[in-house]
Amino acid sequence: MGQIQALLLISEAPLCAEDLIDQLNVSRGNVNMSVRSLIDIGLVERVHKIGERKEFFRAEKDPYRMMIKIAQQRRQKEIEPLLKLLAEVNDVDSASSDDDKDLVHMKQTLNNLAGFTKRKDKLLRRLIKSDQDWFNGIIAKILK
Repeated sequence: MGQIQALLLISEAPLCAEDLIDQLNVSRGNVNMSVRSLIDIGLVERVHKIGERKEFFRAEKDPYRMMIKIAQQRRQKEIEPLLKLLAEVNDVDSASSDDDKDLVHMKQTLNNLAGFTKRKDKLLRRLIKSDQDWFNGIIAKILK
């Protein structure tokens, strides 16, 4: 998938599946699955050329917009399910007493993980809603 995105990224003109297959020496199935995934993420779009029956594909070339789309996808696929799972585990009543050292340690570890994940989720949500100037300003401050 990375090779396909990279090739589309450096290509000035949109490419069709056959172009990707020929230039990368990969299977049609690999191209179809990878392109579909990249479209779902928002990193690649379908392009129709007048007079052509083939579908062509073009990559998102703006690094900031690419980062935002990846952040949205990672948040949806990784952060949100983890927060849901941690909340469910935290709500489970245990038959053990709170005096059980292992249980206390487990609850503390899960609470620490939940807190860390919530802070990262808040950061991702701010990044997704931000404009490019705000993001560049934050990065400049971090790198000083």
